[in-house]
Amino acid sequence: MALPRLSNLEMQIMEALWAGGELSIRDILESFPAKKRPAYSTVLTMVRRLEAKKALRHVRKIGTAFIYQAAIPRDAARRRLIDDFLAVFGGETQPIMMHMIEAGKFTLEDVRAAEKYVREIAKKGGKP
Repeated sequence: MALPRLSNLEMQIMEALWAGGELSIRDILESFPAKKRPAYSTVLTMVRRLEAKKALRHVRKIGTAFIYQAAIPRDAARRRLIDDFLAVFGGETQPIMMHMIEAGKFTLEDVRAAEKYVREIAKKGGKP
C-alpha cells in the first residue's frame, strides 16, 4: 500500500498518535499548544480524513468516544514528506542543505553523523 500524502495538520495529529499511542479526539486536541489549538470539529474532520486515507484507525469505543491509533509508521510518513518536499526542488538536496547550514539548523556535528551514516551504508553495499 502506498503511503498517503499528509498535510501539516494531519502530520501534527499523527505525531500526537505516535507519541501517545491510542487517543480520543479530545486527547489529540489537548496535544496541541493552547494558543494554536484547532477547533474540536476541525480535528474530528481531519481524523476522519486520515482514517479514509488509512493512516490511522479506530481501535475501540469508550462510551461515545472512539479511540484511535496510528496505522502507518512514523519513519515511513516522514520519508514520504521529505520525498515530496525534495520534489519541489527537483530532487536537489544542496539548496536545502545550504539553507539549513545558514539557519544554524545543520551543525558540524550533524555533518559528521551524516558522513558516518553514509560510510556505514556504503560498507553494507547500499547506495551512497
